[in-house]
Amino acid sequence: MLDDLAGKRILVTGGSTGIGAAAAKALAANGAMIALHYNASEEQAKAIARAIRDAGGTCHLVRGDLIRRGEPRRIVEEAAQALGGLDVLVNNAGSLVQRVPFEELSDALIDQIIDLNVRSVIAACQAALPYLEQAGGGSIINVGSIAGMGGGGPGASVYGAAKAFVHNLTRHLAGLYAAKNIRVNAVAPGVIDTPFHAATPPERKEAMRATIPMGRLGTAEDLVGAFLFLASDRMSGYVTGQIIHVNGGQLMA
Repeated sequence: MLDDLAGKRILVTGGSTGIGAAAAKALAANGAMIALHYNASEEQAKAIARAIRDAGGTCHLVRGDLIRRGEPRRIVEEAAQALGGLDVLVNNAGSLVQRVPFEELSDALIDQIIDLNVRSVIAACQAALPYLEQAGGGSIINVGSIAGMGGGGPGASVYGAAKAFVHNLTRHLAGLYAAKNIRVNAVAPGVIDTPFHAATPPERKEAMRATIPMGRLGTAEDLVGAFLFLASDRMSGYVTGQIIHVNGGQLMA
């Protein structure tokens, strides 16, 4: 139990399924008050919120489409209002959207991938920073990807580039806001067996598994420790500008 997370006000975007849901439940289990953002997955979001509340925790639901301009700011502000402020922002929402060969990418698809994975992170950080400053400091945890290091697999060129952007933005913001006691780090998952990979063909999953030294795909729960570590001032109060890779050793292979 990380006692210093008790009462922390945390917004988790894309928190209805997968990594976001696991992170939200773990943070709540350590006493944090959660604002859980979702868009299309209403029933799943309600189920996560219910599980948190049934365990004695606090969870407010915030719905919104992060691709729409202005929505990230509204989501952050609504979360901060519900929680009475903000101590931690977890920018988890993101998606490959669709695997398309590079030469077949349309302007519309490029916009969709960039708006979700890049613009929404920028806008959410901009909206959250005044609240974090008001709180005397805090933590921003962006979710990157192993694709941001290796360029992404077949059909994921723009997604990989978007996650590389998130990694670099993380480092930039870390330097910019360190003096205000705001730490900015990222968690970069490898191949995690969540709804993100629901449309990935089994043979493609097996090919990816074969490149992982630990011999298996990751689970959402494998990421939980990194989020708890980065949200806790006691555990990571002197850590900023870092990309924590959680991939079963795949990056070194």
